[in-house]
Order: sequence, then C-alpha cells, then structure tokens
Amino acid sequence: MTASPLTVPGSDSGGTDGQHLSADLAMDAVTLRVGDLELMSSYYENALALTPIEEKARVGGEVHRVLGRGTTPFVRLVATPGLPAVEPRQAGLFHTAFLFEDQASLAGTVLRAAQDPRSRFVGSSDHLVSEAFYFADPEGNGIELYWDRPRDQWTWSGGQVAMDTLFLDPEAYLRTHLSDDVATSPGLRPGIVGHVHLQVGDVDAARTFYVDTLGFETTVGSHPGALFAAAGGYHHHVAMNTWNSRGAGPRATSLGLADVAITVPGREDLDALAGRLTAARSRFADEGRSVSVTDPWGTPVTISLPGTSTDELLAR
Repeated sequence: MTASPLTVPGSDSGGTDGQHLSADLAMDAVTLRVGDLELMSSYYENALALTPIEEKARVGGEVHRVLGRGTTPFVRLVATPGLPAVEPRQAGLFHTAFLFEDQASLAGTVLRAAQDPRSRFVGSSDHLVSEAFYFADPEGNGIELYWDRPRDQWTWSGGQVAMDTLFLDPEAYLRTHLSDDVATSPGLRPGIVGHVHLQVGDVDAARTFYVDTLGFETTVGSHPGALFAAAGGYHHHVAMNTWNSRGAGPRATSLGLADVAITVPGREDLDALAGRLTAARSRFADEGRSVSVTDPWGTPVTISLPGTSTDELLAR
C-alpha cells in the first residue's frame, strides 16, 4: 500500500520508549459496516472525490471495498445489510477526520461534499491548530474534513496544546481559498486519515485504554467530557468523548465503525505494545505484522507494520 505524499510529521524522537506509541505512527483507513454498499460507495466517490482501490467478496456474500485517493486508502466499506442502524447514543464513531495538505485542497473537497444532496452539513470550526468542516454520510457516520495550521503556530502549555471551537464561515472560506483547478478536480489533491474521534461511555476508562495501555499521550485533558491524545507532538490522532454516549456499554454489532487502524514503524513497536497489553491483562491477537485489540466498548483497534497490502486490509 503506497503512502501518501501528505503525512502528519512526528517529533524529532521517532523511536519507542516502551511506554508510548512511536512518534512516527500514522492513522490508516477506517472500516465501516454499511447497509447499502453501492449507495455508500457512490457517496464517498462523489462527495469526497475518492476512487475504488480494490474489492473482495467473502464466503457468505460479504463484500469489502476500499476507497481512497491514488493508492492511499481512506475507508474500507464492508457490506453487511440487515444489521441495526447507527445509534447516535451508543459508543462507536463520532467522526473520521480526513486531512488535506492546504486550504485550497480542503475547500475543494468541502465544496464537493456540500453539493452532494446526500450529505448532511453539521458545522465548521476554527480549532486554533486546524480549520475543520463537518458532515454526516447517508448512514449517519460522522466525517471531518480539515487542514492543519503549521506547527509553529500551535500553542503548548504544560504539555497540552491550546484548542478551541471558534466560528468559521464556510461561504467566506470557500470564496477565499477555492481555486478553479481544485474545484473541478479535488480528487487529484492528496489526503490522509488524520485522526479518528470516538464516542465512549466513560472518559477515565478511555484514558486507561488509549493512553495508559495503547500508549498515546494526552494532548488535551481538560475539555469537558472529552479527551484528546496523540503521538509525536501532534494535536490528536484519537479523541474520545461522552457528549452523546455517557454511560454507554459495549455495543452489539451494528452498522458504523468496525475497526480503527494504526500503522507503526517497526516490530519493536508491536513488541512494546504487546508488553503493555499483557501487563494490563488485555486480550489481544498478535499476528506478526499486526496486533489487534478491542477497546472497552467493543471497537476493534488494529496496529500494523508499514506496507500492509490492500489484500491484507481486505482480509481483516
């Protein structure tokens, strides 16, 4: 699987210290269980200017389809008709956040998403570290489209980054940043999965799993009902909130989020992770090139080595 030229840079120390995930990790394609594969595939193709990369049919009729830009996967859609719909108050996905290299690239994709009648526009915000626009897809999965301000414009204090939710006028943003070429062909501009924001039942339990055990580091821990965490000094690779899901327990299999995927540089990172999971008495599967574990609310998290092929992604 070829990496995108767009990356979220880590800190100067790229190795693992045994207690934290590598500064050079990357978020990978998010897996969604969908009820209507053709509807959802056409939505992501049109609204986000993605293209199908590969498809695999499994015994029993389950179809897996990977979509992305170029050879960089953004989402894996798993056709599972008949499952219950996404429940807004259960644990699971708050949104998948797709990161673009500049404001023009972001504006071009925002325009495409806004013009698709199947999109539901949720809002837009200036977060100090980034500029973001929010949508929901036809089956209720949250989407964030965003651009990062340069890191030298971020403000840190006491090991935490300053973030806020300020008004961002979407029409003014498009007038300022949209160019003719990106408006007509936004899919030619690269992008990646920048972070994944989850709904959880309890923030303290989320901290124990995602920070103390998986090895992310808290970047914002004072926001009411939410926790933001990252590796390598990024503002956040994962976020967890209880705004809609306070008290939620493990969810039954349903449409929506089916896997959070993370890539780490080397086997030593997986060994360190396996050690932390063993110490925490967490059940996990170590398959050599990947370690899989389930969070307290039933969401699978897969941490893999680079070079995972699309076939391997489809086989998960």
